[in-house]
Amino acid sequence: MTHAHTHDRMAGDARKSTIVEILRADGRVSVDALARQFSVTVHTIRRDLTELADAGHLERVHGGAILAKGTTNIDYVQRQQLNAEGKQHIAKSCAQAIPNDACVFINIGTTTEAVARELLGHKGLIVVTNSLNTANILAANPDIDIVVAGGSLRRADGGLLGNLTTQVVDLFKFDYAVISCAAIDADGELLDFDLQEVHATRSIINRARSTFVVVDHSKIMRAAPGRVGTLHDIDALFTDRALPKDLHTRWAAMDVELNITTGET
Repeated sequence: MTHAHTHDRMAGDARKSTIVEILRADGRVSVDALARQFSVTVHTIRRDLTELADAGHLERVHGGAILAKGTTNIDYVQRQQLNAEGKQHIAKSCAQAIPNDACVFINIGTTTEAVARELLGHKGLIVVTNSLNTANILAANPDIDIVVAGGSLRRADGGLLGNLTTQVVDLFKFDYAVISCAAIDADGELLDFDLQEVHATRSIINRARSTFVVVDHSKIMRAAPGRVGTLHDIDALFTDRALPKDLHTRWAAMDVELNITTGET
């Protein structure tokens, strides 16, 4: 085997590994979007997806792929359990910053679901959400009015996305928006994999008086292709591990309140 063929095979393996990671985070991938992201042909991506399907990692659908049946719920439960303690610390700190009788939007994510659990003791809230999981969590408190933003169901995580979602968002002016994202890079860019989710989150930020971002440390200094906005666009960031000093200084200069909630007393 020539050096070029070895290099191509290694690049292909790395690409397929990344595709699986995107799929697990998002539940679905698009051939066209992947081809753009990796700067390869759609034929190459289709071949990758076929090989991954043959290995049982995914199911091919028109224009892309989804998680293989039977893995979606398992994968989501695993993500819920990942760093559950850190997410709980983040959620408690965030919930304490939200008063009773507020109108709040909560978007899709395991950390935002943790915030919903911590809001169960609040009174008089109006909560709008595009997460079926969050709606079900908050249903336990009859003193919280819940509005579910419609849209196409993303089975991977119970999220609702699409034009219907943004139409509902545009009906409101939220006191607070509690959002998560897939990644925040060194420049303070808020990033995500699903472009529909990017569009929805941008609309949510635009309709909120104050926006809180909740992410655990695994999302910091990561990359994703879709740009939601920057830390300039939000009011407070809640995370569970101290930031490197240079990063803390850089982000603090972006006029965002940094809340580090390690749970230590």
